Amino acid sequence: MTRREMAMDNFRKGYNCSQSIVLAFQDMLPIDIEPAMKMASSFGGGMGRLREVCGSVSGIFMIAGLLYGYDGPETGQVKAEHYAVIQELAHRFEEKHGTIICREMLGLSVRHDSPVPEARTKEYYKRRPCTEIIGDAAEILEQFIQEKQGSI
Repeated sequence: MTRREMAMDNFRKGYNCSQSIVLAFQDMLPIDIEPAMKMASSFGGGMGRLREVCGSVSGIFMIAGLLYGYDGPETGQVKAEHYAVIQELAHRFEEKHGTIICREMLGLSVRHDSPVPEARTKEYYKRRPCTEIIGDAAEILEQFIQEKQGSI
């Protein structure tokens, strides 16, 4: 199963968009999966259903931070290099979807949605592009990681 398929399957199982990405890359993480999943739990629905940055984008940023980030009060080049990674990932996602904002991808005018998630029914999955978006995010991250490993 590809990481794209794993991420999509995770979402269909009920994980939020961010958790779906994190779980699909768990074998690469330098931390245990439970705290990573708890951390990612806040970012579903565009950050707690605020419909801001897509949770799958937040998920790929979290993984990128764990793989390539810094862990001190860095300034200058170290920080700039990591932010360049994040901006590159965002750019790749935007090329595919036109935005990294949840509500824009979903065609919602609501800025802050109810904190209560919708039931995951067959109708939910039919009208929401989230499963495919999550798959795309996983694919973007996997390709980026492969490119980065090839340059080492």
